[in-house]
Amino acid sequence: MSTYEDRLKALRAELARRRLDGFVVPLTDEHMSEYVGAYAQRLAWLTGFEGSAGSAVVLPEDAAIFVDGRYTLQVREQVDSRHWQYQSVPDTSIAKWLEANAAAGARIGYDPWLHTRGWVEAARAALAGKGAELVAVETNPIDAVWPDHPAPSDARLIVHPDALAGRSAAEKRQDIAEWLGKAGADATVLSALDSIAWAFNVRGADVDRTPVALAYAIVHADGTADLFVDAAKIGDDVRQHLGNAVRIANRAAFPAALEALAGKTVMVDPERAVAAIFEALAAGGAQIRAERDPTVLPKAIKNPAEIAGHKAAQARDGAALVRFLHWLSIEAPKGGLTELSAAARLRELRDETRLLRDLSFDTISAAGPHAAIPHYRVSEASDLPLRLDEIYLVDSGGQYQDGTTDVTRTIIVGTPSDEMKDRFTRVLKGHIAIATARFPAGTRGSQLDSLARQYLWAAGLDYAHGTGHGVGAFLSVHEGPQRISPAGSSQSGGDEPLRAGMILSNEPGYYKAGEYGIRIENLVLVVDRPVDGQEKPVLGFETLTFAPIDRALIAPGLLNEMERAWLDDYHADVRARIGPLLPEETRQWLDAVTAPIGD
Repeated sequence: MSTYEDRLKALRAELARRRLDGFVVPLTDEHMSEYVGAYAQRLAWLTGFEGSAGSAVVLPEDAAIFVDGRYTLQVREQVDSRHWQYQSVPDTSIAKWLEANAAAGARIGYDPWLHTRGWVEAARAALAGKGAELVAVETNPIDAVWPDHPAPSDARLIVHPDALAGRSAAEKRQDIAEWLGKAGADATVLSALDSIAWAFNVRGADVDRTPVALAYAIVHADGTADLFVDAAKIGDDVRQHLGNAVRIANRAAFPAALEALAGKTVMVDPERAVAAIFEALAAGGAQIRAERDPTVLPKAIKNPAEIAGHKAAQARDGAALVRFLHWLSIEAPKGGLTELSAAARLRELRDETRLLRDLSFDTISAAGPHAAIPHYRVSEASDLPLRLDEIYLVDSGGQYQDGTTDVTRTIIVGTPSDEMKDRFTRVLKGHIAIATARFPAGTRGSQLDSLARQYLWAAGLDYAHGTGHGVGAFLSVHEGPQRISPAGSSQSGGDEPLRAGMILSNEPGYYKAGEYGIRIENLVLVVDRPVDGQEKPVLGFETLTFAPIDRALIAPGLLNEMERAWLDDYHADVRARIGPLLPEETRQWLDAVTAPIGD
């Protein structure tokens, strides 16, 4: 299996052995996670694609890989076009491609633990139109041909303190029980890893960059719960924390427990629960009701303790980032820095806080043309030097027990071109438009998205990713249901009403393929923003991230008076909040680079 071509051949041979004419390979796990453990990195093993969203289909002669606009360039760098067709989502879909390419009468395999029920229904209907069949596999064929397939993590769970969570696990379970009672239901299934971590006030280390544990849960209307997690991962401290109302069973016992809910009314989230969960419940005779996971909204609406923790984490993380930017300003012009060495230095500075638990995602350390790849991931093979008169983009974040951070800064090493300054300033204007927006309660993220794009649109430009995603509290850096994204985009969630307490990113960008990329990202908190004469509650954003924005890339003439004032006020906040946390030399540098914008 030394090459990706060998791996593709091995999979095709295994499919033939199983009398399958194709197989669908999503990038997820049994919990519909965005970031997955090493054992679930089947798409990367098969194709070489290292992005965080994508899927593939393998037929006897053809194969295709499906990604959205964030990965258009990356997939072409990492996946061999001799063996794979590149497909763009949402312009097409797996179901449409199979309908066009699968042979009449073909048997197309899928793993029911890796797809939603809705996906299965859509794919089955598309195949039925040409007499093809969608076939559930009992075991994943990739696992059968993957030598040294990693085992799931055996890391132990840890207790997330109530002081940081803001509410006890018992209180959260009681809220779920009351929700079930009002709906006349007996139980609900929690399968999303961050939902389980939040509901039980536990964290884990089973997935890189996301502090969650591999587990399932069933919460009952009497407030008790069954937690399915390998017993070796539970220490006495976690058992004591969970208490007698939580019964612990091995993760492998979960399917049988679903079938044992015979005659019960069970709430299941069709977006977060895989098809196999619905099938097991149906096989056991449960009455299934499709409802959104009851933890999703309360998890997204941060309570005062979570907000306070997040602000503390942001200040700590901001100081590490400012120290990095100061170091970069000295070392980058000398030459000798690369994407990898810069990312390593930033990690060192975060580690020096002594409170960093992990990065919140793999740092996007992107020089020159790599900055034009929105979700670029540096490797030893791709590592570029930071060169004079080129842009360097760094998108990074940390996982701290009191909060999750995510921040992007775009830096010019040397002197920018006029075009770079124009594009950067248009992105900045969009960022400010989101930061200063006022909107009535009930407004959705999709309604705000165009505020960030308008200045790029005016120049015939745009970017192929959402403007903002939700962020968890020592949980997933990409958290739903809230987003700021175009309605109907492949990055769903933009139609969720924004509510006070939600945390989102504000990250418009611009990318010129093969040359440079720009993104300015801060995290923002939805807050009440009353205005005189309002006829309904008005909301806005409080900026949470504090780090300098590179003034060398700004064309001041493109900023209006309000935008200049916002920038100067923001930089004054950076000095006030971060300055006292810095060594003297770095503080003096910060004072200089955050001085009021000139003409």
